[in-house]
Amino acid sequence: MLGPILAAVIPVLATAGLGFLWVRTGRPFDNAMFLPLVVSIGTPCLVFATFAKTSISPSHFAGIALASASAIACFALTAAALLPLAGLRLRTFLPSMTFPNNGNLGLPLAAYGFGDEGLGYAIVFFAICTIGQFTAGQAIAAGSANWRGMLRLPLIYAVLLGVAGSVWRVKLPLWLTNTVSLIGGMTIPIMLLMLGASLARLQVVTMGRAVTLSAARIGIGGCIGVAVAFLFGLDSTARAVLIMQCAMPVAVYNYLFAQRWNNQPEEVASLVVVSTLLSILSVPALLHLLLP
Repeated sequence: MLGPILAAVIPVLATAGLGFLWVRTGRPFDNAMFLPLVVSIGTPCLVFATFAKTSISPSHFAGIALASASAIACFALTAAALLPLAGLRLRTFLPSMTFPNNGNLGLPLAAYGFGDEGLGYAIVFFAICTIGQFTAGQAIAAGSANWRGMLRLPLIYAVLLGVAGSVWRVKLPLWLTNTVSLIGGMTIPIMLLMLGASLARLQVVTMGRAVTLSAARIGIGGCIGVAVAFLFGLDSTARAVLIMQCAMPVAVYNYLFAQRWNNQPEEVASLVVVSTLLSILSVPALLHLLLP
């Protein structure tokens, strides 16, 4: 069992660690330059290429999509109920507790742990979470909604086209699949380098609160994932991927949105750093339970 766990975890840690060390040693790494490349080009190509190689039945796609949306809604409802009891601002902490890092951390873990099928399921979760984060999550942090921005996300159209091609088993020209696969192949390494670079720049300002909320994000997220996977009757790979995605740490995007609208970004940065460090322990433990 140790071999598959290390095969999934070590590439992720090594690549993120390279980004971390690159910035810590004073070398330039501009996340702002790479972000549009990854979001607008790399990720849509990765999505399309993955679905082109994976056949997903309409029932399986609908199941994982509904389960993903339900899990994210449960994150939000649980956090909205608990945060006021702890005397914490919803506008600051609700997005962090609702939207996990299933992009630059969750996608590579699904790919290395569960192959193309697992990556396909993870992309469905990622797409739904991204839509929620760029609409509701951004609206909470900013205090106003930008629903039109959702329609400008290339990820949505890549998912729709990719799922349609996968369901109907459309055979694409080899030149097209090779091109899209090549461009999409840059996405996961750059995402991990960006994660490491971001962690190198962020600082923890409230350790006790950060540890408590980070443990809640991962622990409650994993429990919700187990409950939702059971309720929707997901099969082995879909169930494992859903639980893994639900138990990811706080997404870096939450910090970017908090920083953009001056919404206590130092608090959110603390959650990103501490929850990601905790995931170094939680991810191998989860993989031990979830890998076949």
